[in-house]
Amino acid sequence: MKIGGRQLFSPFLFIIYDLKCKKMNSTKIGKLQEQIQKYLLTPQTVMSYEQDKYSAYQNYLYKRALYGVNSLDEEEVSRMCKKKIYRINNVHKRAQRVVNTIKQRKLIEITNSFFEKLFPNSAFTKAMLAQTETDDKFRNTLNFKDLNIDKDQIIAIFIDEGILPKNFLSLERDPNQLPRLKGNGLS
Repeated sequence: MKIGGRQLFSPFLFIIYDLKCKKMNSTKIGKLQEQIQKYLLTPQTVMSYEQDKYSAYQNYLYKRALYGVNSLDEEEVSRMCKKKIYRINNVHKRAQRVVNTIKQRKLIEITNSFFEKLFPNSAFTKAMLAQTETDDKFRNTLNFKDLNIDKDQIIAIFIDEGILPKNFLSLERDPNQLPRLKGNGLS
């Protein structure tokens, strides 16, 4: 059965049939049929996804720094020379070290505030607050969401550390993909 461009699938028919068999009063069945028809006649619900303020090229650079060669499709990697893959891997390693440091600093900040609130006069708390160094050998596996770190913060730190270019926020498309003029007289 098709109503209003939507297919009335079997669960609705089954419910109505089941209610009729149980001898429910006709007003309740009528209301249920009206609600089903109203649902079927409303336009399709459209999912809206959150879109960030960055262009496709900016997201490409960000993901390439954060995920390395794994962010690229196999065809693109097969067309790259080995030196470019090596450079991407080096940037990725630097980015991972920076991300690990960011996560450790955030975790130290969270734990310090936690201990400071629970045990304000403890010697242990004072010793904890004095230690704010990060350990390069420790790998922090917490995700950004748990640590309340968003993409804008990561991008700002990547720009400061030189992982992303200084003009990252003004890039709209790959400057190497712009059309080249033939015979521009710069020979």
